[in-house]
Amino acid sequence: MTPDEFYAALAEFDLIISEQQKWQFKRYFELLVEWNEKINLTAITEESEVYLKHFYDSVAPVLYDLITDQPVSILDIGAGAGFPSLPMKILFPSLNVTIIDSLNKRINFLKLLTEELELENVNLLHGRAEDFGQNVLYRGNFDIVTARAVARLSVLSELTIPFLKKNGCLLSLKAAQFEEELLEAKKAIALLGGKFIQEIAYHLPNGDERHIALIEKKKETPKKYPRKAGTPAKNPL
Repeated sequence: MTPDEFYAALAEFDLIISEQQKWQFKRYFELLVEWNEKINLTAITEESEVYLKHFYDSVAPVLYDLITDQPVSILDIGAGAGFPSLPMKILFPSLNVTIIDSLNKRINFLKLLTEELELENVNLLHGRAEDFGQNVLYRGNFDIVTARAVARLSVLSELTIPFLKKNGCLLSLKAAQFEEELLEAKKAIALLGGKFIQEIAYHLPNGDERHIALIEKKKETPKKYPRKAGTPAKNPL
């Protein structure tokens, strides 16, 4: 997918972007490739692949009206090089984005990236989601939590649902069908106060299959969750 094909694909969803936004995506790609030589950010570095499998893939929640141009608070867990939250932020500057990542080198990259792209209202946090999930400044504080290929749903639920406000929504972006994951995560989702709402299945322009799981927070998460760092992955609920 060339940059022009990316813009044309967005236009099919009535998203017409400015020259400034085109420059932001271009500069994002350049910095991603440049920094990838210093730290491991992505295995995908070809321009056409980045525009398809990172930029287009990341903005899917916008394309399917799960995120609109409103000043909602979005938390991105394990965003790595900023996916999916920062491509969405480029499209909708009004979004308030917070990113948690456990590797400080990635946070340093994101700091430089957001400054270079002149993205405002982006908060970068270095640490583990389990620790921030017990912090009163962040727990129960977000309208939306996004996570792209971070962990199986049984683990991801514990890392994300505690951050949501009541009636807030987890958007879990998955490459493969997740019926099996959903089945094994049912108990965890309910225990954490969440409810599975729907799955959106779609394809990238090259035919690759993608899914987004929507989980809404219906009641407060018990205070003991999330458990200490590392426990959710070792011993899923």
